[in-house]
Amino acid sequence: MIKKDMINYVADLARISLAGDEEKLFASQLNDILAYIEKLNKLDTAGVEPMSHAVILVNMFRDDKVKDSLPKDEALRNAPEKEKDFFKVPKVIE
Repeated sequence: MIKKDMINYVADLARISLAGDEEKLFASQLNDILAYIEKLNKLDTAGVEPMSHAVILVNMFRDDKVKDSLPKDEALRNAPEKEKDFFKVPKVIE
């Protein structure tokens, strides 16, 4: 059972302030979380290989396909400023 002083300690670590009703809410939620973790601790995990994710992840990459790029005039159409075939931007290096 999480007590009020533990809730205040965790809130202090997180640098948040809690109202009285929030302390009760968070205490209840933390107690529920700890009860669930206790259920998980009772499971027999002998022979279960450790894993980094609950599901097997596979990278889903699309094939690279060469295609025409955007025409210069279309790319520069909405540019606030342009100079010849380039975007004109403010100088940032002195």
